[in-house]
Order: sequence, then structure tokens, then C-alpha cells
Amino acid sequence: MPPRTSVPPRRRPPLVVTADGDLLDDLLRLAAAGGVEVEVAADPAAARTRWQPAPLVLVGIDQAQPCLRARLARRSRLVLVGRAGDMEPGWQIADLLGAEHVAVLPAAEPWLVDQFADCGLDGAGTARVVAVVGGRGGAGASILAGGLAVTAARARLRTLLLDADPLGGGLDLVLGWEQLEGLRWPALTGADGRVDAPALVRALPSRGDLVVLSWDRGDLLAVPAEAMAATLDAARRGREFVVVDLPRQLDDAAVTALQAADRAFVVVPAELRATAAAARVVAVAAPHCHDLSVIVRGPAPGRLRAQEVARALGLPLAGALRPEPGLCRGLERGEAPAAGGRGPLAELCQRIVTDLTGQAPAGAA
Repeated sequence: MPPRTSVPPRRRPPLVVTADGDLLDDLLRLAAAGGVEVEVAADPAAARTRWQPAPLVLVGIDQAQPCLRARLARRSRLVLVGRAGDMEPGWQIADLLGAEHVAVLPAAEPWLVDQFADCGLDGAGTARVVAVVGGRGGAGASILAGGLAVTAARARLRTLLLDADPLGGGLDLVLGWEQLEGLRWPALTGADGRVDAPALVRALPSRGDLVVLSWDRGDLLAVPAEAMAATLDAARRGREFVVVDLPRQLDDAAVTALQAADRAFVVVPAELRATAAAARVVAVAAPHCHDLSVIVRGPAPGRLRAQEVARALGLPLAGALRPEPGLCRGLERGEAPAAGGRGPLAELCQRIVTDLTGQAPAGAA
């Protein structure tokens, strides 16, 4: 078999949200001067799935109020833009929207060209982001998330495993890393701007190419959406592969992560009640992700087939996992999932990572 070649992760373009044709023409001209193409959304409904993945978002003053009403998640590198004379009350709306800057044309044109040019730099915003959510409690989403992260690191991809589920028990436990030193979420919940990517990586628990941001065993804290957005922004700049373990009840931070995902998976046991529970999760998650599919986990006590589960949920079937009794025993001993590269979970994770990046894990067929 010929060796696989790595496919560079897709670089996300900046996003412009405006229905003002004249303003759009100006911004397209400035983007061209900065050497980048942009995605365009006429309103917040069209922008929603691209809101978080974009390295830079410019909202025209004509869409500021609609974006506020749409309750789009707060994020870093958000700019409110318009022409002189059209920006009242620009600063007040910018504050409510969470915009970092207000750009008034034509005075701000050179600054905007620099912002566009920054998005075109090699390596900016290139990480693949994968989100995993359980269709019901105990579905195995955290194990899949851990397996994907371990597999990506075995493929020599600089990987971040991000725990967005405060009630999940901690992904450091899934990996057997609870004794490793490093920052946990409570130390980062105040982040609301641009986080230095190398500094973040150095501060987190790590082994080789894998770093983990999880929870401590202290008081339960919610992650602000701003902190999640800033962390994902740093991850896109400093990592090549990001796996996010989401809670089933999506808070603002989880929605922020889901909107940033290139692909998302719902893990569902092959059971009738689990499928019914997963339908509720899918109904909430699907509007926030453009590529959502299902992974069905055995055993199937009622002989429910994976294709039937996927059909009931109205989602593509990304894979089916056969029972793997040794996996749970290994987790109790502190062994990371899929670390050995063998078994149904490891094979599925290898396929997903290779499909997304073109990079095969060491030892994979």
C-alpha cells in the first residue's frame, strides 16, 4: 500500500455578515487587498453555523440588531463595521454584541486590511475540530472523545482534548491523567479575549502531542461562552486537531464549541429508549452544526440495527461499535482508550482521523 500523505486542514475564511450591498462591496475590496477571500452571510440565520469557526467576523451595522436578537454566541475577533454617519449608537450595540472593535469607514480601511491579512497567514485557524455528544447518559461519548484524541496524537497531530461537560467526571480520568500537573478549567473561566496559544499548551497537562483541558475536583463551575470562544481560538492557532466532549444539555459554551466543529457525532447505544432520548439531543444540536452524524454502540439487546437507529434520528451513520469488554477494564486501570491501536474503538477512531486529516496513526493499516 502506498504511504498516505497528510492533507492540510482546511483554513476557514473570515465571515462578513451584512445585507448592505455597498458595504459588502467595500469589505470585499478590503479583503482582496489583504489577500484573502471571505464568506458572506446576509443575516444571522445564514451566519450561525459559520459564526464560531471563522477566524474573524465582521458584522455590518445593518445586521447588528438582528444578531443581538438571534443570541449568537460571544466570540473573539468580532468587529462591528459601518460608514461614518451610520454608526449611532454603534458603541452601545458593539458592547451588547460582544464586539472587540468598531470599524468606521473610510477611516478604518487600513486597519481592516491588516485584520484580513492576519487571517491569511500560514497556520492561522487551521485545526480540525470534532465534537462528540452522548445521546443519553452513559452512552460512551467521553470514551469516544478520548479515543479520537489519543488516535490523533498517535498520528503525530498536535492535539487538544477539550472537556466541555462539567458533569462528566473529567476527561483526565478517562485518560488516566488525573495525577498530571497543569491547569484545569477553573483557572481559565475568566478568559474573554485572545489567549496565547503556546502559553496555553505549556500550561495544560500533556504527554507527547496530546494536551487536555479538563475539570478539577472542586466546586462545580460553568464555563462562560467567552472563555470557550477564546480557548477554541487559541486551539485553532496552536493545534492541528481538537476534540470536544459536549454535555447533553447544551449551555452557551457548548453551543459555541458545537458551532466551531467541522464534524460532530452523537453516540447512541443500540436500544429503543436510548434512541428516543437521542432524538431530543439531536433536535437541539442539529441547528448548530452543519455536519452531524450518529455512531451506534452495541450490544443490541432487542436486535436493533445501527441503520435503524440512524434512520430514526434522521442522521447519516458514521459507524457502529461492537462490544469491547476489555475497554472498560482498561479504563479502570488508567489505560487511555484506543491507546493500543487495536479493537473496534481504535479502528473507528483511525478511520475518522484519517478521513478528516489524511494522516494515518502509527501502525494503522
